[in-house]
Amino acid sequence: MDAFERIAAALERLSPPPPPAADARAHPAYVWRDGVLAATRAFAPQPLDRLLGIERQKAALVDNLERLAGGRAAQDVLLWGARGTGKSALVKSAVGAVQAAGGDLALVEVATLHQLPALFAVLAPVPRAFALFVDDLGVDDPGEARLLRSMLEGGAEARPANVRLLVTANRRHIAARDIAEQESAINPRDSIDDHLALADRFGLSLGFHAIDQDQYLAIVAGYAGAYGLSYDPDLAVRWATQRGSRSGRVAWHYIVDLAGREGVAL
Repeated sequence: MDAFERIAAALERLSPPPPPAADARAHPAYVWRDGVLAATRAFAPQPLDRLLGIERQKAALVDNLERLAGGRAAQDVLLWGARGTGKSALVKSAVGAVQAAGGDLALVEVATLHQLPALFAVLAPVPRAFALFVDDLGVDDPGEARLLRSMLEGGAEARPANVRLLVTANRRHIAARDIAEQESAINPRDSIDDHLALADRFGLSLGFHAIDQDQYLAIVAGYAGAYGLSYDPDLAVRWATQRGSRSGRVAWHYIVDLAGREGVAL
C-alpha cells in the first residue's frame, strides 16, 4: 500500500460513510440527521391521559393528526406558550395515540428549518403520513422567517401533501424580538405585520399557559399513581418552589427524584 492509499484509508476511518437510511414505512418515529432518515432508538411517549390540564389542546391535536393519517386535509400546527407546560410531550403522545388507534403516521424530529426541503424530497413519494416535529423554534433571522412562510404557504419549498409541521415555541410570534427591532427602523408597521403573519401561517395554533398549584399537584398525583409511588404534597410543592415554577416538566422531575429515592425504575 503506497502513501496515498494509507492516507485515503486513514481519512475513511476518520470520516466513515453515513449509515444507510431507515425504511420510512417501518418505524413509528425518526430523526432527520445529516441528510439521513434514522429510526429512533425508542419511541415510548406518555399515554395521553397522563397529560393533565390541556384537554382542549389534546383533542384538537389528535383530531388534526387523525385527519393527516387518514389522508384528509390537515393543518400545520403551532404549539406555543410557557416552558414546561407539555407542548413537546403532547406532540409525542398525540402521535403515539393515533398510531395505537391504527393510523399510519410517523413522527420525524428535525433540528433546523434549513434541513426541511431535503427531507420533503425524501418523504413526498412515501405512501404514509408524517408529522415533522420542530421543537423550541425561535427564528433567528429574517431569511429563516421567509423560508418558514414559504414552506407553510405554497412557496418554492412547500411541503408535500402527506407532511405537516408541528412546531413548538415559547412565544406565539416566533421571531426574535431583536429582529423585529432591527426591521422596525425601516418600517415599524410592516415589521409587526410580518411577524404576526408568520404565526398566522399555521392553521392550528394551540396556547399553553402556566398552571396553578392545584393543577401542579394533580399532575404529580397522576404520575405517582401510574408508577405506584406515594408522595407528600408539601414536599412536591417545595420542589416546585425551589425551582421557581410549577409545570408538568417540574412535576415529572419531582417524580423521577421520588422514584430514585424509593428504588423504583421508570
